[in-house]
Amino acid sequence: MLPNHIARRAFLHNTGLSLGSMALASMLPRSLLAADAKDPASKGDTDAKVQHWTGVLNPPHHEPKIKRVIWLYMAGGMSHLDTFDHKPKLAEMHGQPMPESITKGQQIAQLQGAKLNCFGPQHEFKQWGKSGQSISTIWPELASKCADDMCIIRSMFTEAINHDPAHTFMNTGSMIAGRPAMGSWLLYGLGAESQNLPGFVVMVSTGKFGQKQPIAARQWHSGFLPGRFQGVEFRGTGDPVLYVTNPAGVTTAQQRDVVDAVQSLNELFDQSGGPQSSNDPEVATRISQYELAFRMQTSVPKLMDISDEPQHILDLYGTKGGDGTFAANCLLARRLAERGTRFIQLYHRDWDHHGSVKTHVAGSANEVDRGAAALIADLKQRDMLKDTLIVFGSEFGRTPMAQGNGRDHHLAGFTMWLAGGGIKPGISHGATDELGYHATENRTSVHDLHATILHLLGIDHNKFTYKFQGLDMRLSGVEPARVVKAVLA
Repeated sequence: MLPNHIARRAFLHNTGLSLGSMALASMLPRSLLAADAKDPASKGDTDAKVQHWTGVLNPPHHEPKIKRVIWLYMAGGMSHLDTFDHKPKLAEMHGQPMPESITKGQQIAQLQGAKLNCFGPQHEFKQWGKSGQSISTIWPELASKCADDMCIIRSMFTEAINHDPAHTFMNTGSMIAGRPAMGSWLLYGLGAESQNLPGFVVMVSTGKFGQKQPIAARQWHSGFLPGRFQGVEFRGTGDPVLYVTNPAGVTTAQQRDVVDAVQSLNELFDQSGGPQSSNDPEVATRISQYELAFRMQTSVPKLMDISDEPQHILDLYGTKGGDGTFAANCLLARRLAERGTRFIQLYHRDWDHHGSVKTHVAGSANEVDRGAAALIADLKQRDMLKDTLIVFGSEFGRTPMAQGNGRDHHLAGFTMWLAGGGIKPGISHGATDELGYHATENRTSVHDLHATILHLLGIDHNKFTYKFQGLDMRLSGVEPARVVKAVLA
């Protein structure tokens, strides 16, 4: 029995050794709601992978086409009209009044009450690849090298007109804060493929163009799911995770001893069966998180050490790594994917262009073009693109009406593209009207996108639920959502 006068929290408070691991553990959620599985990985094998499904869906509903998702998130609202959705008619009507029949009764953000004039595409479009995809010339790498890999969905629409609720809706399927992010849903359903790195990792880069879109950590929160499914943000420069290194004078063996002692005390406190037994799910979750935190002290530095990358790969991405750029994060995304991370989300918060849209859109595109194209090429040459889904897009699009020399927020029609496992390559799906305002052909909602991604991972979105406040909650919402079968290979 654990002596009454030595409580778990008192032990942690009074233990002076290995402050690094305590601080590392403290970066994990402090109010972890539930846990029902112990960490099965070996303590000594830092590259061990779990080869079976460890989530609640064991096995998945159907045979999955992919193992992982890499979401390239252009935060701020990328203008579809200057990037992937060519509108010659809009160019023709540049400077003329926008037809009231299109805009009457529509939700508009900052252009309310303003004179609405058409604002034509600011860059030339060309046909690229064998597929003849229509893509703006501001994407020289993606267009020339990846057009035949991309499935461009030009009929997306969303429900939120402002950035933060639109981010929340894109990530969680709801504008209500506090719902689980998609990465958290996937970890809950499928489990983690690696036990030595987080299964859900987020990285953020910042460019030099446009307004810098703030990204709140709640965009990768686990919501009402158990806290261990929350995403972990890796920093692009310096230590990717705070306190990941041991304090001076503390060896790995000493660290192991402390973690083992803490785990033993936690288990005694939680499972003794006597009057001091807590049966507290928070304690059970802490046990698994301490173990992951310990293993991350070895696995994360190995992940970040790109000295083993050949020069031609560094040249492909155009980075030496560790510089916090989008390209460097793309390289780390490939390394995370190799090591079994299930869901990787790369934000580039440089796409909020209310002014100077011509120069700023081109500048933002230049910051991400090479890294995104390199990621596709790198995954393909490693035979990993076939079981990886790449998602590229923003929380919404931009208006075909001018806001000075920029564009306002737009929810009624915008573009995203997919590439990788289970996706038809070199096609476009859906369309907006001739001025690029409304998604009109094969309209695709955010929930449809979520349902399609889940389907590729072997999950039936209608059956994938979690009981919360008396309701069966799901990522794809309560309104009917559909798998977009036309984009599936």
